[in-house]
Amino acid sequence: MNTLRQLCNIRIPCITTIVLACASTAFAQTSYKITDLGLNKSTDNFSMVMGLNNQGWAENMDGVVNPPITSTSTTIASGRAVIGIYGLNIDLGTLGGKNSWTNYGGINDRGEAVGLAETSVPDPDGEDFCAFGTHLTCRPFLWRDGHMMALPTLGGNNGQASAINNRRQIVGISETTVQDSGCPPSKPGKIISPAFWERGEVRALPTVDRDPDGFVQGINDQGQAVGSSGTCANIATHAVLWENDRAFQLPGLGHDGNDAYAINDHGQVVGYVTSADGTTIVASLWQNGARGAVTSLGILPGDGAAFATGINNRGQVVGSTFNSVGWSRGFIWQDNVMTDLNTLIHRDSNLFIIAASNINERGQISGMATVLTGPDTGKIHAILLTPAREEIGESVADFARTHPHSTVPANACHSSQRFGPGPFGR
Repeated sequence: MNTLRQLCNIRIPCITTIVLACASTAFAQTSYKITDLGLNKSTDNFSMVMGLNNQGWAENMDGVVNPPITSTSTTIASGRAVIGIYGLNIDLGTLGGKNSWTNYGGINDRGEAVGLAETSVPDPDGEDFCAFGTHLTCRPFLWRDGHMMALPTLGGNNGQASAINNRRQIVGISETTVQDSGCPPSKPGKIISPAFWERGEVRALPTVDRDPDGFVQGINDQGQAVGSSGTCANIATHAVLWENDRAFQLPGLGHDGNDAYAINDHGQVVGYVTSADGTTIVASLWQNGARGAVTSLGILPGDGAAFATGINNRGQVVGSTFNSVGWSRGFIWQDNVMTDLNTLIHRDSNLFIIAASNINERGQISGMATVLTGPDTGKIHAILLTPAREEIGESVADFARTHPHSTVPANACHSSQRFGPGPFGR
């Protein structure tokens, strides 16, 4: 049975509105059952869930990172966007090239997915927008009913789709035809515009503070979107909320270098901000969008930076922390406390969680983990955590004691890095 037929045999529940207005905002400490989603191919060494819907369907990026995972010279040698459904992996394919990839928030409750994919056409300007080293044109895609289709751009050669909501509204970025004078001569490029797709048509969104470039990363079911704007050298200068085609700057702590990744249906936004002293990146929460102050969620002890990438309608936040080497630990923030997810899973899991990407309305959490022992030792596997409410005894954090340092560079998944080896590079 082919994967399309297998997908068609999986019943998708009707999309429902989850009413949480009367739910308590206090959370009992919960343990989690961890599911190893593995790798798409045995030759892959890296997989991370980047999108998670309320059915527990995961949109992963799976591929080969070379050389096996160093912090200074890592490149993404190959990759594919994959949907994982109850143990079945569905390769979404490409637009004619060899590779595809995905950003945070790339799947909705209908099972529709978005991302970026190579075509077979060399980029006329020699850009490497998909960042696989092929210098092929990189296009935003929508995957629906087993078929990948390219989305239109704003006149430029390249683009990416970041997130899709249950109203089928899509956000991301698109190159324009205007040369970006802020790019260094060694890496010239066109202006990158925040983009919004609806009913097959694309329109540009504004930026803030006269920034030339912008990047939309998340969207809720109300059509509110979040991301950042800035310059060619630093597109994540100002965190931004878009509403009704207007851009609002999200407050920081006094310094530039802020970004927003996700927004729930109550308008709560998560991302990161630069600390008040200008030295540190900290996970952040905007409770009232652009109308209120930002709350610093902090960093797990022993690490040096953090950002938040997922929030559900109950206000539970997940994200990742970093050390001097790379990705360090996945966290959940609730009841004003940030907790290492490795303390909430049993020591026998054989997986150490180095990133948490999303949290759905069932409280399931997605991300990636380092394999501790066995044939895949040191490889990075996609994971799904499901609340278990069971006593776990000794946790993975207890077992690891000195947690393994993953040297996956942050920009392998952090798509707002314009020039890094991540999915948004030149």
